[in-house]
Amino acid sequence: MLSDLPEPERLAFLARHAETMGLPVGTHDDAAHLALATKPVGVQNTAYARAETMMFIAKHEWAGLKWGQIASLLKVESAKADTAILAPSHMTKRRWDALVTGVDTVNWHPRWPRRIKVATSRQNFHPRHGNSSSSTSMRQVRTAPDNRKFETTIRVRREDIEDDRLGVYTPQISMMAHSAAVHPDELVFEVLRRGFEADCYDGQPFFDADHPVLLNGTDAVSVSNFQGGTGTPWFLLVTFRQVKPLVFQTRLPYQMQALNKDSDSNVFFHDEYLYGIRARVNAGYGLWQFAYGSKQELTPENYAAARAAMQAMRYDGGRIMGVVPNLLVVPPAHEAAARALLTAEELPGGGTNIWRGSAELLVSPYLQE
Repeated sequence: MLSDLPEPERLAFLARHAETMGLPVGTHDDAAHLALATKPVGVQNTAYARAETMMFIAKHEWAGLKWGQIASLLKVESAKADTAILAPSHMTKRRWDALVTGVDTVNWHPRWPRRIKVATSRQNFHPRHGNSSSSTSMRQVRTAPDNRKFETTIRVRREDIEDDRLGVYTPQISMMAHSAAVHPDELVFEVLRRGFEADCYDGQPFFDADHPVLLNGTDAVSVSNFQGGTGTPWFLLVTFRQVKPLVFQTRLPYQMQALNKDSDSNVFFHDEYLYGIRARVNAGYGLWQFAYGSKQELTPENYAAARAAMQAMRYDGGRIMGVVPNLLVVPPAHEAAARALLTAEELPGGGTNIWRGSAELLVSPYLQE
């Protein structure tokens, strides 16, 4: 039995096995081996196949592949005659991920990938809150987007500086500064608008009717943060919690840069001064439970249903998350309906407007197609 080996030899064996698989070392558990050994051969074979499949998935997750890419590889691998690897759906994978039975020769059982925690200087991680029986667990999932470089530049003729003809450039410089100031809004609202197609951390579109949640700790159920419809979208968000539904990430802030020295090549060879703004930033998705998207008409009934759906959100394990939306985000097409919903004292057809003041309103032109 592996645990009977001296510690250095045991760790060396695990390290060699880990290197072979391209994975960090897992946890060995003799009790799990002994329990599995008492099961029928068919159960053992199923457990080993699931474990091998989960290791295959974890290896490619570490390589940065998304679930859709991994699923394609699983189909190819499972079709081979000499492999035990299976091709589970994403929902089945989530269910296996929660199991503690089914081990390979060093007991990397299907729950193993969930215990991985990574933090490097190039990756940011945001916690996803979970619940297991009466205790709260914290699982690390990567939601930080890769940083992107952005820049804008204007060229100023050297003669215009020498002849004090700078008036023509003043509006350009002002517009460049304004572009840098609003650029975070452009990125964040683009991410929000694309949320019906772009995947979030669980492999599903950010706004989707099929987010897997382990309410009883083992079996995944589908939870929705999408109301459906085909019209102009509107959104409810929770923005006052420490973890946000959307992430704006700044690696290098917006900085003004200038090439205006006589020794600079652009000045020496081309008689041009260059002024620009550069940044390394990006926007991405946080917790889908803190956002709700709808393409239905913005009516009091649909607004009420969206709020109720958000307040019903639960952690893994079944504990209520306590989500209360505080921000209604709409494009200009919904501004009139949104203002009537949140500010009018009476409804258009008569009666008290009970939703008055129930959320703040944010109208963004960047949500338009």
